[in-house]
Amino acid sequence: MKDSIKFIGVTGGSGSGKTSFLKELKKKFNSDQLCVISQDDYYRPRDEQKVDDQGIHNFDIPYSIDHEAFYHDLLALKNGKQVIRQEYTFNNKLATPKQITLNPAPFILVEGIFIFHFEEIRKLLDIKIFLHAKDNLKVIRRIKRDQIERNYPLDDVLYRYQHHVLPTYEKYILPYMDDCDIVINNNIHFNNSLAIIEGFLSYYLNK
Repeated sequence: MKDSIKFIGVTGGSGSGKTSFLKELKKKFNSDQLCVISQDDYYRPRDEQKVDDQGIHNFDIPYSIDHEAFYHDLLALKNGKQVIRQEYTFNNKLATPKQITLNPAPFILVEGIFIFHFEEIRKLLDIKIFLHAKDNLKVIRRIKRDQIERNYPLDDVLYRYQHHVLPTYEKYILPYMDDCDIVINNNIHFNNSLAIIEGFLSYYLNK
């Protein structure tokens, strides 16, 4: 299998809809056809994260990711090996981490905000997809996600967006948009783009 495995990278700013897009795409295929691996599960422990001038941990810089472990697991999948990792719960005490089992498949979808920034990971990708959305929509989506799913106070969410998330997007994510093979505008929905990607994958799986 390893000779036929294709890596598809999906990135975009926080709140652009990457996770939702991949969840919907994942529903269209079984685990023998498609494997989704998220950079979100490779954050370093909180006590290893760097803090800014206000003493706030910054999870939105490349250092926050253990990219060596991430790259190691991508190579394992490329070589037909199973990967087992514990889910990262973003310090949400109400969430119980799950054990994630990743099995090699013809298509490996790689999701994360820094997947194009890390050169060794970018070179693995056969197709690069960028999810794009208006800034005001991304802020709203970020607030909803961090308050509900991660139990963050509103003031904390807004501070992080202004001082961490937005600068990171402009420096480490947006510059790669022009190099991507596909740009998906997710201001209203991504249904049409989802159907196109689904059709593309199905075509190659059935060849």
